[in-house]
Amino acid sequence: MRRLVVNTFLTLDGVMQAPGGPEEDPTGGFEHGGWSATYWDDAMGQAMGEFMGKPFDLVLGRGTYEIFAAHWPHVDEPGAEELNNATKHVASTTLKQVDWQNSHLIEGDVPEGIRKLKAQDGPELQVHGSAGLIQTLLKEGLVDEIRVWTFPVVIGKGKRLFGDGTVPAGLKLTDSMISSTGVIMAAYEPAGDVPIGSLALEEPTEAELERRERLAG
Repeated sequence: MRRLVVNTFLTLDGVMQAPGGPEEDPTGGFEHGGWSATYWDDAMGQAMGEFMGKPFDLVLGRGTYEIFAAHWPHVDEPGAEELNNATKHVASTTLKQVDWQNSHLIEGDVPEGIRKLKAQDGPELQVHGSAGLIQTLLKEGLVDEIRVWTFPVVIGKGKRLFGDGTVPAGLKLTDSMISSTGVIMAAYEPAGDVPIGSLALEEPTEAELERRERLAG
């Protein structure tokens, strides 16, 4: 059984759309593409190199696949060799073929196809971008780790990692560091249901009881 790891860049208000540039994903009238570009430092480059320096396969939704396939085969940049050589598993109901080297369509039911991939021997499965696909993976309980890089910028609207319909769940922080530009790089693993507690007084005041009654009404 191999692990499936989600890697994503987020704004402070949870938007993951088009971090790399204005042309990356302007759907929905998104006007702030490229919001991550000016925050990179050496620590971030080193961290990226560490988790891309080990063997991995990619699991990508259609949008991210098309962005990657239009870029990485045509450049000589850090990460290009690793991404081009990796096996790519593409989740799409509309693509008929995938031409980027070592790419394969996940046929049939996507969650079932990814369960089969996880059951196989092989390297870690990494998901980059792919906002819609991530929602399916989270709903189906297929994510073993979430690596979130949170950038100190607020966008206001756009595709979100945790949007409406996200399945409630607890998470456990397993690693974290902060770049010189204020980017928080954190890794989380699933930790069961949301832990519920209360900081309220054991014996609520009369004012608190009245407040609760107003809310209930």
